[in-house]
Amino acid sequence: MLIIIQARTNSQRFPKKVLYKLENKPIIVHVLDRLKKSKFKNNLIVATSDKSSDDRLVRLLKKKKIKIYRGNLKNVSERLYETALKLKEKYFVRVSGDSPVIDVKILDKLIEIFKKKKYRNYDIITNVFPKTFPKGMSFEIIKREIISKNMKFMTENEKEHVTKYFYKNSAKFKIKNLENFNKKKYNLDLTLDKKIDLKRIKIYLNNNV
Repeated sequence: MLIIIQARTNSQRFPKKVLYKLENKPIIVHVLDRLKKSKFKNNLIVATSDKSSDDRLVRLLKKKKIKIYRGNLKNVSERLYETALKLKEKYFVRVSGDSPVIDVKILDKLIEIFKKKKYRNYDIITNVFPKTFPKGMSFEIIKREIISKNMKFMTENEKEHVTKYFYKNSAKFKIKNLENFNKKKYNLDLTLDKKIDLKRIKIYLNNNV
């Protein structure tokens, strides 16, 4: 399964957060290291922008021998579509590059669902529609062609958030949602939006190595 990690360094509330070192390791590397623990043989690639602001990120990824695709800064839908197209993959997993404590067990459950015959032609297999897992634990398996067919209908905001258009118009698409299977474990807000969030994430990281 192709896993595309979307990442860029021009976030306004927490600039360069994917490069910020948490426990002596950049956030983006935490994400990649966790994804590598999947029980499935996955193909990892980071889709970032072609702007000079992301050159430092690209240098880090090259040093780590991680595959990279560079595309449109704001049109993330186009960037992810082009990444999957380049690698000739009809489906891909979308992951955010600022989710350092993402749990690969959720990813594996989604891939198991995808592998079932009755779900193989679905447009999206997700755990955020409705969202029952905490922020920072989101995965989406997306059919590449639904992006190319629907991008012309998306607003600029929807192009940036990729799946927002499909959830808004869910009656037109085949969407399978995974509900939280361990509410005791997954009951925290683990999003990394501002520097203040790091304290909470460090506590979680130290207790869930």
